[in-house]
Amino acid sequence: MSSAGLASGQPLRSTAFRRFLAGQSISLAGSAMSPVALAFGVLEVTNSAAWLSAVTTAALVPMVAMLLLGGGIADRYRRDTVLCLTSLGAGLTQVGVAFVLLAHQHPAFLLPLSALNGIFQGLTKPALRGIVSNLAVGRGIRQASSLLGSVRNATRILGPTVAGLLTASVGGGWAIAADAASFLLAAAFFARMSLPEPPRRTEGGTTMLAELREGWGYFSSTPWIWTVTSAFAVFNALNLGVWQILGPVIANATIGPEGWGLVLSARGVGALLASVVMVRLTVRRPMVPALSSMTMGAVPLILLGAAANTFWLAAAAFVAGVASEFFTVVWETVNNTHVPERLLSRVGAQDEFWSFVPIPIGQLSTPILAAVFGTATIAVTGGGVAAVAMLVPLLVPSLRRIEIK
Repeated sequence: MSSAGLASGQPLRSTAFRRFLAGQSISLAGSAMSPVALAFGVLEVTNSAAWLSAVTTAALVPMVAMLLLGGGIADRYRRDTVLCLTSLGAGLTQVGVAFVLLAHQHPAFLLPLSALNGIFQGLTKPALRGIVSNLAVGRGIRQASSLLGSVRNATRILGPTVAGLLTASVGGGWAIAADAASFLLAAAFFARMSLPEPPRRTEGGTTMLAELREGWGYFSSTPWIWTVTSAFAVFNALNLGVWQILGPVIANATIGPEGWGLVLSARGVGALLASVVMVRLTVRRPMVPALSSMTMGAVPLILLGAAANTFWLAAAAFVAGVASEFFTVVWETVNNTHVPERLLSRVGAQDEFWSFVPIPIGQLSTPILAAVFGTATIAVTGGGVAAVAMLVPLLVPSLRRIEIK
């Protein structure tokens, strides 16, 4: 690792960070194509929404289930090694998925492959949460998070379009094959990062279970972390329930598929803009503005319920994208700055696990509630409750005092 890059707080001067950025960029580009490619690939083979739902769920449940274990592994072993192995595993499972789709095999083969891919993704996420602190210091942590955010958001804008073109021209199976290749190439970059070895563990030392308990103990005894996680548990359940389930239904009756696509793109553009600006923007006490701005993330839900036109929905989605990315960069920087490095992945895993668990609940309950109370009512109410949830953690004094130097 380039010590000069770390000492100066300029992550791009670090060879290890450049290799990580290259690998992560390639991986994100492939992953951004995967949802569109998988959806149309499965429908091409089965012509069944039920099969698509089953394949998606088969990946989501193991991913969430593996997060906590992934946190323990990423804090116990070298994170570059973890990323290399999980990327390799994810690439091989996607090779299998591509084969099933291209060879028009029975869709049941997709279920175990999706489950394995979900397991590898669940092991990957905690390592990603902790690795930035191994690659940058000081202000370099914020710059590194912003650079990674810029890449992430650029791929979210371009990836679905490329996947759509590939799917339309040669089929979803080949787009999944491109995703598989991106994982395998990313694994090669991660393998060349060469992070320092973690401290050697003595025989009879701390067990993995004890370390997981330590991670939970830190998470549960740190109010500024668990209150934000709790707020996002509510926000995610409402936001994703309304936006992903009711959004297309409402859009189909109001602005149409083309308008909905424009709205989604506007959100991606806003997020990309925010990540670029955050490379140079410094806010000394960032949590108050970050959480306050997240209330804007609920505005699109309210406008959906109010049957707003494409312009206003796109404008609100753009602002929501800016707010979401601003918070993401701030949250990653605060965690990498204030959580001990040896606990980063375990604490990050707790954060993601408890904020992800309510998502399926929100997605399953939203259509039922909409059938009882009306689609518009649930969208507006969900948006209002989500906005309030973002403000509750600001009641915690330690959160308001957190500083980034």
